[in-house]
Amino acid sequence: MAATNDYFYALGRRKSATARVRLKGGKGSITINGKPAEEYFAGSQALLTKLNMPFTAIEQENKFDITVLVDGGGQAGQVDAIRLGIAKTLVLMNEDLKGTLKRADLLSRDPRERERKKFGLKGARKQRQFTKR
Repeated sequence: MAATNDYFYALGRRKSATARVRLKGGKGSITINGKPAEEYFAGSQALLTKLNMPFTAIEQENKFDITVLVDGGGQAGQVDAIRLGIAKTLVLMNEDLKGTLKRADLLSRDPRERERKKFGLKGARKQRQFTKR
C-alpha cells in the first residue's frame, strides 16, 4: 500500500451523474460533497449499503477514507457512479483485486442513458393519439 499522504483517484459515471473519487488509507469515513455519506443519503439505508459494496466484495470494510465530489443525476445514479469510482480506485491501488471486483460486477459501467425528446412528438417516444375517423 502507498504512504499515508498518497491517494488514488478515479472517475465514475452513471446516467447523468459524475463522481470524482479520492481514496486513501484511513478509518473508513466517506465524505460526499463535504458531508458524511450518512447525512448526504439520509433517507435510504439501501443506498448506503450499495455504496459499500466494493469493500464488502474485497472484505476490507472501514480501512479507507473516501472523498467524493459528485454532480448531476439523482440519488440512485449518484450512488452507482460513486460505487464505480470506488471500485476503479481499488483496482488502481491493488491490481490483484480486479478479478474479485469484476466477478462481483462492480467494474462495468451501465451504458443506459435518457433518450432525448424528438421534434413533433410529446416526449422521446410518446405521440399524439391516432384517430382513424
